[in-house]
Amino acid sequence: MAAVQPMSIDEAQALVTRVDQAVRRVIVGQHDVVAQVLLVLLAGGHGLLQGVPGLAKTLLVKTLARALDLRFSRIQFTPDLMPADVLGTEVIEEDRATGHRVVRFVPGPIFAQVILADEINRTPPRTQAALLEAMQEAQVTIAGVRHPLELPLFVLATENPIEQEGTYPLPEAQLDRFMFNIVMSYPSAAEERAIIATTTTSSDPEVSPVAGADDLLRARRLVRDVPAADNVIDYATRLVRATRPGDAAVAPSVTRWVRWGAGPRAGQALVLAAKARAVVHGRPAVSLDDIRTVAPPVLRHRVLVNFQAIAEGITSERVVADVLAGVAVHR
Repeated sequence: MAAVQPMSIDEAQALVTRVDQAVRRVIVGQHDVVAQVLLVLLAGGHGLLQGVPGLAKTLLVKTLARALDLRFSRIQFTPDLMPADVLGTEVIEEDRATGHRVVRFVPGPIFAQVILADEINRTPPRTQAALLEAMQEAQVTIAGVRHPLELPLFVLATENPIEQEGTYPLPEAQLDRFMFNIVMSYPSAAEERAIIATTTTSSDPEVSPVAGADDLLRARRLVRDVPAADNVIDYATRLVRATRPGDAAVAPSVTRWVRWGAGPRAGQALVLAAKARAVVHGRPAVSLDDIRTVAPPVLRHRVLVNFQAIAEGITSERVVADVLAGVAVHR
């Protein structure tokens, strides 16, 4: 297979603009959410989208897949969903030509390029974990046989934060696989009025492909090639380490409220997402501001607060804000 050739920054900017405009033909408002989803997509990561029902989470992902001409698959996670329902299974059938019984693999819905894992916290951890190998290695293993997935691969999982009954919180290992935790809030009054007005008529906005898989792969290669200076890497490292309790240099709020801090994968996500943001803004190198901007969605789900924090109503968002305020940009 020939090596993927990166595109220029101008080409990548134009690509993001086309996709953004296509998505906004269907999605009203949610500008920050769309921007963050595009950053994760460009950086080659996966996203966790949190929001109450009815905020067009599914529509956003379907529209994104359509704009990029990528195969889309939606998996509705339920308490009785099994790993085989996600990955696929082997079946025994009779070969019509020979009359012999043969084993055939039937691919599951994970065999797509854009996968919506809807309400992922409604299924038990063993089924949640079925996504781990796919997300990290772009492959699944069934009965000892490796089945590669088609690239580019993008998994966006959704969670409903207001329902806790009958749900299974994602294990730390699963959370860490998501580059961003994107919070989707209610639309403004004007946006909500526009949503109601446009979705209660017979008109249905058409979204045509504005790019393809090769374009996205080339843009991802460009993101990887964007340089990050030593001071940028140093700042990302210090931010991640400042979330871990037990170190004398961390903020008092971390020692008091954090049970478990971010791991090395958070630093990788910070730098890659910052590189993607630099490309989107047409810059050939990463800035410290890029790191600071992507830090909240990168860290908020990787900083786990303790019981004392929960009792005091302290969230990981508050801790991450304290870390950003306490870690000097220059040292």
